[in-house]
Amino acid sequence: MTAGVPQVSPGPPAAPADREAARRARHSLAEELPRVREAALAWRNGLAGLFVGLLSFGLVKGRTDVGELASPYDAMVGGLLLLSLVCGAMGALFLLRAAHGAPVARPLVPRTGDAAAALYAADHLETMRAVRSLRHGVALTMVCAVLLITGVALTWYGPGKEKPRLLVRTPSGTECGEPRRAGDGVLVLRTRTGEVRVPLSDVTGLGAVDSCPAP
Repeated sequence: MTAGVPQVSPGPPAAPADREAARRARHSLAEELPRVREAALAWRNGLAGLFVGLLSFGLVKGRTDVGELASPYDAMVGGLLLLSLVCGAMGALFLLRAAHGAPVARPLVPRTGDAAAALYAADHLETMRAVRSLRHGVALTMVCAVLLITGVALTWYGPGKEKPRLLVRTPSGTECGEPRRAGDGVLVLRTRTGEVRVPLSDVTGLGAVDSCPAP
């Protein structure tokens, strides 16, 4: 015997409890991937229901044209909707990856001996990848929902663009405001101080302006 070389000797025979534990471990290893796939399908269906609810919420009437928003809110809403689309697409891909796996072919290996052990190991690695894809998919889908809700809220409640103002010149001065109505020889403007009635017979000049001059 060579000094310093460790010797390996057989251990004690396996007890019934050891064999039962090994059987349970192999069974759990064989079933973990289907369980993750089933959980991914449940998450996918639940998140799809969430987005159906969001679409129903979006049917509530509000401002529908982003172009009606004042700058820079129009650009902010456009950016939020674009990010929402990107996150939603990536989240859907991750959820599909978790629920159905990658689109690759796997060789058929008989479950005997070392080949079975290799197949179980490959299933375990695929399970870990599916779990990561599920987590990423759920996170990205929730981010997509938050971005979508924020964009819709800004579209509804953000400040709108100011409508063109009308600058009216008369012998007694100028009036500027948003035109409300005209009739019976009178032009009604909404100004900072309220509605002003200007007789059309007194008008010496009329023009559209983006904003009224300071008083």
